Amino acid sequence: MSITKESDLEGMQNASEAVAYTLKQMTDYAQPGMTTKELDEFGAKILAGFGAKSAPNATYGFPGWTCISVNQEFCHGIPSSRKLKEGDLINIDVSAELNGFWADNGGSFVLGEDIHRHQKLVNASKEILMKTLQNIKGGVKISDTGYLMESEAKKRGFKVIRNLGGHGIGRGLHEQPNELMNFRNKADQRRFKKNSVVAIETFISTTSSYATELKDGWTMVGNNGGFMAQHEHTIVVTDNAPIILTKMNEIFG
Repeated sequence: MSITKESDLEGMQNASEAVAYTLKQMTDYAQPGMTTKELDEFGAKILAGFGAKSAPNATYGFPGWTCISVNQEFCHGIPSSRKLKEGDLINIDVSAELNGFWADNGGSFVLGEDIHRHQKLVNASKEILMKTLQNIKGGVKISDTGYLMESEAKKRGFKVIRNLGGHGIGRGLHEQPNELMNFRNKADQRRFKKNSVVAIETFISTTSSYATELKDGWTMVGNNGGFMAQHEHTIVVTDNAPIILTKMNEIFG
């Protein structure tokens, strides 16, 4: 969507606050021995407190309120009786609708002690998202930000997932511009537009370049295995630095 009046911005700020606060609280609440379903239900109560509706559940019939992916699961993990363990690489993606406005954010983190050495991947994903956001403003080529993401991943010894990307958002969960990829598509001549609302997200991987869907119809894993970290902010594009609507999630610390 494009922000055309003050009420649009206020609506997006409220929806973004709901998902950002929920993500932060879920990240802090997670602990070894807890099931992903318990963590999901905790998040659901927080969203409900805002009067917000789970976007994946309402839009696609996802069997949960938030997406919780663990270790080799890259994204869209279904909350279940699976118990979390010390050192797990966890990704939580929270998106929701509030009063007709939609917001989306996500973050990967290591649970407890980094016994499996995932923190380097998590840090790379955060750093790449931060650098990408610093380079987005009206008129910038979308493909140039994809090139930046891929270049920064390669510098750190990682890959990007080539079939997952960010997207426009606002009056729906997925809007134009869609397919804001983590690599340069030379055929993509689109540019970011001032006042547009987009969800920018990283998909940084250790060994895979594509995500494939499991038989459950939701969970995605790597085509060559390994692990992936994702971080996502909903932003408003301006002539200068973007407005980070979901900054309350504190994924940048």
